[in-house]
Amino acid sequence: MFTRRATLRGLTGAAVLATVNAQGQTYPEKPIRMIVPFPPGGPIDVMGRLVGDRLAKGLGQTVIVENRPGAGAVIGSKAVAGAEPDGYTLLFGSSGSLAVTPALYKNAGYDPVKSFTPVASVSIGPMILAASAALPVKSVADLVAHAKANPGKLNYGSGLGTPPHIALGLFRLMTGTDVLYVPYKGAAPAITDLIAGQLHFIFDSPGALLPHIQQGKLRGLAVTSPKRSADLPDLPTMAESGYPDFIVTFWTGIVAPAGMAPALVRQLNGVINDALSSNDMKAALARFHVEPLPGTPADFAGFIASEAKKWADVIVVAGIKVE
Repeated sequence: MFTRRATLRGLTGAAVLATVNAQGQTYPEKPIRMIVPFPPGGPIDVMGRLVGDRLAKGLGQTVIVENRPGAGAVIGSKAVAGAEPDGYTLLFGSSGSLAVTPALYKNAGYDPVKSFTPVASVSIGPMILAASAALPVKSVADLVAHAKANPGKLNYGSGLGTPPHIALGLFRLMTGTDVLYVPYKGAAPAITDLIAGQLHFIFDSPGALLPHIQQGKLRGLAVTSPKRSADLPDLPTMAESGYPDFIVTFWTGIVAPAGMAPALVRQLNGVINDALSSNDMKAALARFHVEPLPGTPADFAGFIASEAKKWADVIVVAGIKVE
């Protein structure tokens, strides 16, 4: 992960001048299309629309957010990878579409590093490790001990090929436990079964788990970020729980097709960083329990490369497959 540095925010929205391309045209001259490779209404879609609205205001041009879900984010991501690098097609990417999916789907048709031009990181947030209230555990150590005492008997559920699914692979590797994975169509039914005691534990976003933990329906055990969450300050990190290398985050950012002109990248990066520094955007992102993550395109490029390699390695070693 890279740190947020205000000094590297680039140009602010107010200072951005229109960029002139090689053909002498001013950018942007027409509406910009930003593809979200997930269905409408989810957290990534809503955050993408928030950023799209700020881009439109900062650039003085319409930004059309287009949902292109399917195949674990492959359809929408591949569409952007194959588009012209003229600044008029962008991808609102995430840890799933830019790190997990390309490693999991061997025929995804795009490479997270080679197929895109990183433009700007947007947000970052932790996962929460939560257990069924019926399970006799109150800490990560308790969970690991219980799993080792009952090999193959504990159930874990999540959407197939999602970041929570991959988080289980990392958990198995680092703890040496034998846990049964149960595939679900999404997080909601998995959490319902967790509350009912049909599943034993899960990793997922604070937005999905926090209300149930606060109501006592689930028991929070740890967060997967390097530092404690402001939403659950009494909950230790996985590092504090004995697993210093267990860092898993949900993150989002904007990329463009490979080969986009540096001037366009700087212009878009400046507008996005300016938006992320505003109090209203910070408040909007806080509703999803994530923090703004401003930075340079180079920062984001290094981050994507690091995350892609990390999860590709976990997927191979843990033997995670999508049938």
